[in-house]
Amino acid sequence: MAKLQLVQDPAADALLDADPLALLIGMMLDQQIPMEVAFAGPKKLQDRMGGLDAARIADAEPTAFAEMFAQTPAVHRFPGSMATRVQTLCRVIVDDYDGDAAAIWTAGDPDGATVLKRLKALPGFGDQKARIFLALLGKQRGLTAPGWREAAGDYGDPDAFRSIADVRDPGSLDKVRAHKKQMKAAAKAAKG
Repeated sequence: MAKLQLVQDPAADALLDADPLALLIGMMLDQQIPMEVAFAGPKKLQDRMGGLDAARIADAEPTAFAEMFAQTPAVHRFPGSMATRVQTLCRVIVDDYDGDAAAIWTAGDPDGATVLKRLKALPGFGDQKARIFLALLGKQRGLTAPGWREAAGDYGDPDAFRSIADVRDPGSLDKVRAHKKQMKAAAKAAKG
């Protein structure tokens, strides 16, 4: 399994590579900011908290946690609402998966459809985000759950450059950005 290069920053990518919670938080943060900024967020949290732990995050005092989220450089451009989402996500991981983020895709040896269902049940994960994360797990994290590619839909396409699931180096990051730009232009043109 190749090392993740989602952020193009060795320290941030090493954390994502080693810590399933960091990877899951990065995916949750991936909205309304550049992909690599979202996936750099867990490293900022780790540095500020002295580690990443689902229970510590879930149990943190909300105002203090949001203030930490907002410290420059902010973890997200919407620090208050995203801090709340991260705490809510971590509460689910603690309550439903004994604090083990990877259990979402490993507990009970689930198939791809089950992993997708579990991801969609997480706070901050809609259908598209869940499919992208499932594709990331299958393409770059060694997930072998039967049917993961089908459950991921178009994001499971092995030759695609659609999402963060396809970012393996600076060149693939550029291809994914170009695809997203093309999709936005097509959507704008369709609106007329």
